[in-house]
Amino acid sequence: MPYIDLKTNVAVSEEKKTALKSALGQAITLLPGKSEQWLMVGIQPDYSLWFQGSDAPAAMIHVEVLGAPDPSAYENMSAKLCEICAAELRIPQNRVYVCYSETANWGWNGSNF
Repeated sequence: MPYIDLKTNVAVSEEKKTALKSALGQAITLLPGKSEQWLMVGIQPDYSLWFQGSDAPAAMIHVEVLGAPDPSAYENMSAKLCEICAAELRIPQNRVYVCYSETANWGWNGSNF
């Protein structure tokens, strides 16, 4: 039950949103037991976002997961997410923050897992 919320201060075309959704769907498989089948993605372009006092292109990515994957999986995921932002949005990797949240409870379709 993963969710990826990508906020960026750059414009993102509909075509680029689709490319990002696909890339994030592939990236989520770096976390054991996670797949695009259950992935929900949110993309917020043109978001008011400053990093280090500058509004130069930047991104904040929040990844929420059910359970607690091995921390080494997060390392691989962070690297991949930064690569995706560089390739798809031309955001330098050193202007991307990645945050993870783990939860023991997740609801869907009127019940919890």
